[in-house]
Amino acid sequence: MVLLGTSCKIKVPIAKYQKMLKGKNILVGVTGSIAAYKAAMLIRLLVKEGASVKVIMTKLAKEFITPLTLATVSRNPILVDFFNPENGEWNSHVSLGEWADAYIIAPATANTIGKMCNGIADNLLLTTYLSARCPVLIAPAMDLDMYSHITTQSNLTKLVSHNVSIIEPNSGELASGLIGKGRMAEPEEICSYMVDFFKKKTSLKGKKAIITAGGTIEKIDAVRYISNYSTGKMGYAIAKELSQRGAEVTIIRANVDETLVGSIPNVKEISATSACDMYDCATKEAISSDIIVMAAAVADYTPKNPSDLKIKKIATCENGSVSVELMETKDIAAAIGKAKKPNQILVGFALESHNEIEFAQNKLIKKNLDFIVLNSLADAGAGFGHSTNKITIIDSEKSQSFPLKTKQEVAIDIVNIIEDKL
Repeated sequence: MVLLGTSCKIKVPIAKYQKMLKGKNILVGVTGSIAAYKAAMLIRLLVKEGASVKVIMTKLAKEFITPLTLATVSRNPILVDFFNPENGEWNSHVSLGEWADAYIIAPATANTIGKMCNGIADNLLLTTYLSARCPVLIAPAMDLDMYSHITTQSNLTKLVSHNVSIIEPNSGELASGLIGKGRMAEPEEICSYMVDFFKKKTSLKGKKAIITAGGTIEKIDAVRYISNYSTGKMGYAIAKELSQRGAEVTIIRANVDETLVGSIPNVKEISATSACDMYDCATKEAISSDIIVMAAAVADYTPKNPSDLKIKKIATCENGSVSVELMETKDIAAAIGKAKKPNQILVGFALESHNEIEFAQNKLIKKNLDFIVLNSLADAGAGFGHSTNKITIIDSEKSQSFPLKTKQEVAIDIVNIIEDKL
């Protein structure tokens, strides 16, 4: 406690700022929210951690905090317009996007979030977002009803699918006087998030990973096939998380949601339509991989004699029925598990409708997995087709259940355990 009128010196521990962001170029975007005042402290903390910081403000943001304040703490001129009106010098959104190692928009208003989702580029902050090749993060700030509105939540989900990281707002007293979720995360929290973000980016550097994703297609004839409801979302979420931690990632994809294809930068994709195709690709790629994640829904059976022509109804049907002879497909996970080296991590998936734990444990042992990720069809919002998932992770020693989360959050849990195993 410090009494007014007394003279004292407050000693800041030397270890407080360890320059964890030294050498990093961070672009900070500030939009028109009352929370813009927090941007000054955020920028100051980033600079103290060693980062080089440049700031882009929207015109409305200047109504809440002055460019002079942010220029002082960032030690760089503040950018607002596309060009300097005094000399015509262009503020290149392309150059800014190339310069940055990360772009964080804090605060991010509902208006800016909506524009980001729809590719609207009517200011320098947004054009830079569309030009950025670096990771993009946002810290939303708005009133609780705006934050919880279905439109805002849909936009946030869409941004996550565009590889934008969301720093969740806090709950508390808001500018409106209401109490609820919508307060921008505190500057210390955001700075800590940024430190962890960059630390995480190199945690799997030098590791090679393959992920299988989607549902295989087993041909019956020229126009018909057997498949399942898998979209590939879980596999792609895991691939994204591994890539963000520095791993060299290859996705072996069967039939997946078309919006996923090519959605993750710096990730190689191999198409493998059928179970047979996936077996050949996965067993080949697994030889030189450190991490192998079998997230695809691979058919257990495939037609024995597929036709290259369309099988005609009139020629084959008697009494209104037709038979398709099936044969068992090769077990990809079991084959890789049998050849697995001591330094490799093999992760399997199981989607069950009953006796879930028992069946998953049997697969764990039979296929020589390091751990298995179990989904239950009994859990609402889990499994195929959803943007959420609810999992139980089982290894030879224990099982750990997680609540319903977004698939990107589930991917973080899975990759954390992969890191622990490594």
